[in-house]
Amino acid sequence: MKKFALALAPVIALLVSAPAALAEKIPLNNISNYLNSLTTLQSEFTQVNPDGTISAGTVYIQRPNRVRFEYKNSDQLMLASAGQVAVFDAKSNQGPQIYPLSKTPLSIILAPNVNLARQGMVTGHSERKNTTVVTAQDPANPEYGNIEMVFTSPTELRQWVVTDDTGKKTTVILGEMRKGVSFQPSTFVIDSELARRGL
Repeated sequence: MKKFALALAPVIALLVSAPAALAEKIPLNNISNYLNSLTTLQSEFTQVNPDGTISAGTVYIQRPNRVRFEYKNSDQLMLASAGQVAVFDAKSNQGPQIYPLSKTPLSIILAPNVNLARQGMVTGHSERKNTTVVTAQDPANPEYGNIEMVFTSPTELRQWVVTDDTGKKTTVILGEMRKGVSFQPSTFVIDSELARRGL
């Protein structure tokens, strides 16, 4: 079953310019607390797909377990809520591809309680070009793939890479984030999107 994956690539313009010698990686506990503090956010994003093509759009996140990716100049959509992910293909008038949210590493960010100290979850934690890079997986299901998150200091999520269960990587680069925004309840309801499309 094809999985929708999200991934990340460096954005030099967003990286701090301090000498590398002064950079220190952000502790995992701080990152867990930061992710848990996020309730809602909205951001423009650029996505580098597994085939090298580039997409852009707006992402809406409402933790826990809800996210919506809208793509510019396209009717393509990825929506997660109620434990499911629905991928709407802009070129198809058929129903969406649906699979459990738990089977994508993106669920690690969206979890009700992010705990990166959990045994077997973090497989990489390093300082890279004045950023902190954390690679995480579901300890119970590492075969689902992993997510690599990049943070700047003070702690801010800038980008992520999801490697899916087939090894494909997709890159998502975040723009300026608006936090604490309010969304219409229907924003994350898969049935509402089905009705809007007449499916």
